Amino acid sequence: MPQYSKKHQVALNMIEKSKLYSPHEAIELSKRLSYAKFDETLEIHMNTSLDPRKADQQLRGVILFPHGLGKKARILVFAQGDVVRVAEGAGADYVGGDELVKKIEEGWLDFDVALATPDMMSKVGKLGKILGRRGLMPNPKSGTVVAAADIPRVVDEARKGRAEFKLDRSANVHLPLGKVSFEAETLLENLAAVIEVIVRSKPSGAKGQYIKNASLATSMGPGIRLDLRSTLTLTTG
Repeated sequence: MPQYSKKHQVALNMIEKSKLYSPHEAIELSKRLSYAKFDETLEIHMNTSLDPRKADQQLRGVILFPHGLGKKARILVFAQGDVVRVAEGAGADYVGGDELVKKIEEGWLDFDVALATPDMMSKVGKLGKILGRRGLMPNPKSGTVVAAADIPRVVDEARKGRAEFKLDRSANVHLPLGKVSFEAETLLENLAAVIEVIVRSKPSGAKGQYIKNASLATSMGPGIRLDLRSTLTLTTG
């Protein structure tokens, strides 16, 4: 049996084990259960029926959160030539080419989002093992390999609140929803944005029940099981 702290055990005891909570109930309960000394992040965890080994059952994309995630993202753009001024004008925190590649090879990783123009990918590709493990590798499928004209828009989206999602080896998807200190309605609207995109991104090869179960949890807290019927009908409209 896992050994929990007293505070974690108290939080566990506040959850009805047999109950499936509506999204609003789960968010309100999560806020009450939060016991860490820092402002925890509320997360959603979904288990799917997908097979990550099959090409027609891949699930990957980007969420744009209507209320952000409560954290200022540090944005890096791999660019060269005139595009450097475009990225700097868009408000990127770090912009460059060979010098940034070398800096990262030496161990520097003080950024949260990495974007690249297509012409930089031949240089950025050598960073795959470093950035890939941390979910920072620019990729066309996640919208982080960006044409010069689109850099201002994508930098703005990243600043406001943008997160990539990808099916893991156990067919799960994990995403942040914002800080526990957010208003419940704010978290609910961010959750609705997630649900809309996940439902819309259902792979062509999906079989049976697409989303099998879902739960909410704070960074340090226990999971709260969601009622799928009321969760999967959430919309941002």
